[in-house]
Amino acid sequence: MQWDPIYMKTEEEVDRAFEYAKRVGVKLIVGVPNYELLPYVDKKVKEYDFYYAIHLHGPDIVLYPDATDIWENTKELDARIGMCLDIGHDLRNGCDPVKDLKKYHTRVFDMHIKDVTEASKAGTSIEMGRGKIDFPALVKAMREVNYTGMCSLEYEKDMKDPFLGIAESIGYFKAVSDMEL
Repeated sequence: MQWDPIYMKTEEEVDRAFEYAKRVGVKLIVGVPNYELLPYVDKKVKEYDFYYAIHLHGPDIVLYPDATDIWENTKELDARIGMCLDIGHDLRNGCDPVKDLKKYHTRVFDMHIKDVTEASKAGTSIEMGRGKIDFPALVKAMREVNYTGMCSLEYEKDMKDPFLGIAESIGYFKAVSDMEL
């Protein structure tokens, strides 16, 4: 099953997302509000006492392409508004997800963990450990900043039969996480 961030283009869509999160009992929304809605999201975060993680998209969508863009657009807002650091998309946008985690860790509430074949728009999903993400450095950085947010595996290769790639990726990430770094 694939879970996508909640896209929000109107105040009504923001309202629906917050009400839905309240109904299902979650305190973190991963979303993509249009830039002009950020003041309204800020108001809702305060009203509901929720965290809000904006998902970054790399070079595919101009809205929130990387961690720096999210930081620049949210740094003056409530501290509960931050990001979902999608490390594959961040790298594909020419950024270093390890450095971005270290730099913006106070506002990273969720991470999408995946590997990609290239540090460019042409990069595609691949089993963890076979691509360009430096996972030992990422895990070390997560420990250094005492990251306690969510980590969600994303695997977008072999969508008709992804199970072997998912198993390999989980095994690789677990092995790296268990290493002394």
